[in-house]
Amino acid sequence: MATIPTDFVNYKSTPLFDKDTVPKMFLHLHNTKAGVYGQIHVLSGTLKFYGFKDRRAEVEQEIVIEVGQTAISPPQYWHKVELLTADTQFRVDFWAQAGSDIVVENQSERDAT
Repeated sequence: MATIPTDFVNYKSTPLFDKDTVPKMFLHLHNTKAGVYGQIHVLSGTLKFYGFKDRRAEVEQEIVIEVGQTAISPPQYWHKVELLTADTQFRVDFWAQAGSDIVVENQSERDAT
């Protein structure tokens, strides 16, 4: 699993998501823009993280994230999540290099399409 560089800062966080509020895009392939790491925090229940080599590839890794654990998705890495228990709650913190335009301008974690 990736690590967040020490000169990166948490510049944005999602609300707490559960089975009723998780955005549908999180359940399907998506990624972050260049320079942005996503750090998933599981606050209750269990979540599975699927990582893909590219947008059309088979699953490259599966990580089960239990309550109190985190997982990191590196920039531009295709991934999705699956809530494994009815009580799963999680949030995602987004990290970018301190002083970068992403942080200074509080830019979206996703590329404009």
